[in-house]
Amino acid sequence: MNASDQYRAWRVADTGITCFFRDDRLSDLIGFEYSKWHGDEAAAHFVGELEAIAAAARADDPPLVSVILDGENCWEYYPYNGFYFLDSLYGELAAHPVLRTTTFAGALAQPAAELPRLVAGSWVYGDFTTWIGSPEKNRAWDLLVAAKESFDRVVSAGRLTEAERAAAERQLADCEGSDWFWWMGDYNPAFAVAAFDRLYRTNLAFLYRLLTLPVPASLAEPISRGTGHPELGGTMRRASEHLPA
Repeated sequence: MNASDQYRAWRVADTGITCFFRDDRLSDLIGFEYSKWHGDEAAAHFVGELEAIAAAARADDPPLVSVILDGENCWEYYPYNGFYFLDSLYGELAAHPVLRTTTFAGALAQPAAELPRLVAGSWVYGDFTTWIGSPEKNRAWDLLVAAKESFDRVVSAGRLTEAERAAAERQLADCEGSDWFWWMGDYNPAFAVAAFDRLYRTNLAFLYRLLTLPVPASLAEPISRGTGHPELGGTMRRASEHLPA
């Protein structure tokens, strides 16, 4: 995939799924860098980056630049929760003679190129190591697998009423949220890991109670103890090491 291919919609072959590729650098500028800048200067820099992308594109193939980040996580690090940066940025974009904002729904109105296949991965390092792979994360998954197997046995035996089964399904869904595994690991701060670890085990224990099963003793033991001091307190992990020029 060349640079221009990043800035278009793609339809994955034989799936009917349309996907968009994230611009890591622009997304991480908002997520990690611009909070340290004056709002007007950050907005001007961001618009300048978009202008450079537009200038490098063919006139008959306007680029679709996808800026995607953990939207709720960075703003507390900006002065006034990003008000001045966002106000300046949207003001510049609204008045710009060339750049236009859109949504993915709006972009779907344009033709999409076909992508023969799509490799599994994520926007963090291109793999799943944020969620699985370390001993702590794997143990958290093992506990979930054991709970799911217990759920399946109880449900298949018909031991629950419809209301009890619905409550257990909702609780299982809570336990299956990906953010539990995000927080397990030594790169996150200890106070945050302890809170998520305890809450995760509490949710699993509640699932067993809804299934009218004994709570395993293993759920009384902490899974992970964080020791890290990551950027932004662990709420985000930088996808790219590139810094603004």
